[in-house]
Amino acid sequence: MGDNVYVGNAGKDAVLDRGWLLGHFKDPDDPRHSEAVEIKWGVHQRGDERARWVRGEQRTALLVLISGRFRVALPNREVLLERQGDYVVWGHGTDHSWFAEEDSVVLTVRWPSVPGYAVTPAEP
Repeated sequence: MGDNVYVGNAGKDAVLDRGWLLGHFKDPDDPRHSEAVEIKWGVHQRGDERARWVRGEQRTALLVLISGRFRVALPNREVLLERQGDYVVWGHGTDHSWFAEEDSVVLTVRWPSVPGYAVTPAEP
């Protein structure tokens, strides 16, 4: 029987699963498995942006700026995160996109962790 503890580094672990550290997509025997919440350590280079807007979001999300300058686009408004600790929360059903104005690190928490939900990349 394991001790149900995982110790890691967000920067290193994030590259293994597109930035996602915790959620339904982790193996059920992994302490990072959760059907309640998803957590992502997002590292973005200046100029990175979502390939397209997320439409019909089924979760609530919290995005916290760790470093850099990061813009979140929401219907009818944009939010600029420019000081460490700035954050934005959006609710179920809120479409969104983002743009990294500078090299940025952001922590995203989404809930619930919805199996089978994924936004497909834009076509080239």
